[in-house]
Amino acid sequence: MNARPLRTLTRLTFANPASLAYLAVVGVALVVAASEPLYSDVSGSMIWVWPAMLTLPAYVPIAALGAAVMGENMPGLFVGSIVLAALVQSLALGALFESLRGRLTRPGNLRA
Repeated sequence: MNARPLRTLTRLTFANPASLAYLAVVGVALVVAASEPLYSDVSGSMIWVWPAMLTLPAYVPIAALGAAVMGENMPGLFVGSIVLAALVQSLALGALFESLRGRLTRPGNLRA
């Protein structure tokens, strides 16, 4: 079995500066939102809006598909949708980063 496509997907999703920075920001937002009940006694906080907003636009179709397939009351659907959307967008950022980096390093292009 050829592991090259899996290695390429992993490299694009996790092993470049753009993807790592994006995943770090989303991860910090998730940790802050999850730990909010420890330092605040405000019920009905809107802190979970930030991780969802950081994963837009991929979050909307992923959450809608998850709700349609598994039901809206499925435990973990919200956080799972955020994590999956972050991974999808990280892959897109990695592909964009590699594309732009390849364009700048091709022979004949001026590089500062």
